[in-house]
Amino acid sequence: MIPYVAQPSLDLGPLTIHAFGPIVAASVVAGMAIGARRFRAHGLDPELGERMAWWLLVCGFVGAHLFSVLFYFPEKVRTDPLVLLRLWEDISSFGGIVGGAIGTWAFFRFRATEPERAVRWRYVDVAAYVFPISLMIGRLGCALAHDHPGRVTRFPLAISLDHPEAQRYIARVYEGAGRTAELPPPDLLPTYGFHDLGVYELLYLAVVVVPAMVLLGRRPRRTGFFLIAFALLYMPARFLLDFLRVADARYAGLTPAQWVALLALGGTLAALMWRGDSNDYVS
Repeated sequence: MIPYVAQPSLDLGPLTIHAFGPIVAASVVAGMAIGARRFRAHGLDPELGERMAWWLLVCGFVGAHLFSVLFYFPEKVRTDPLVLLRLWEDISSFGGIVGGAIGTWAFFRFRATEPERAVRWRYVDVAAYVFPISLMIGRLGCALAHDHPGRVTRFPLAISLDHPEAQRYIARVYEGAGRTAELPPPDLLPTYGFHDLGVYELLYLAVVVVPAMVLLGRRPRRTGFFLIAFALLYMPARFLLDFLRVADARYAGLTPAQWVALLALGGTLAALMWRGDSNDYVS
């Protein structure tokens, strides 16, 4: 199993900087740089692309927080409505995807109305190509923070529970979910590990999704190709991984992320059928 390592942090007087924050910042910087280069390579206006990216990012971060607290932690909203304004707390990657999509739509609806529909989708497709790379970098922060814990297991890629700190951590996770009785006895717990969904997603993105997007990006593709490719590559895997979660809220047996994944896949299939009779997406 993978040894448990506590998230690295740096104390600067009263301020503690955890590794997660700088890594997320690095994912944004990398995404902006790769996106600018790809905009130029495809004959698009990099300035317009950067403006779109900022709308996507800001709305994505807002969406990541609101989606998390409203659907994963609604009890926090009931007891402390001001949590909705504390954007640095509780974020969800799927909320970021939803918020980013809304931000991109709003940008072209209200701020950049000049490009034709087909041209707008070319900008969106660049964002869809770049997003998995940024997400992969960001998932490194999740892996270090262990903020997506799953069930205890003896799976070889699990995070080992032979360290006392890891045992205390997973005990808190199970206690918060009201599932303490499901943990192995204390004398056997060190022989187990826990599924770390941040690690699994990092590996899947690094080994499958990002290499596939880079390989597919070497040839000209119809506009919308990478948006559809990302949905088909990422959404099914994320849907399945969420069944390993311990403490996440569920609605009709599925997590909020799983419902969004199903909607995204449904929309993707509809887009594929529509594309068959349309030239609107041809670049």
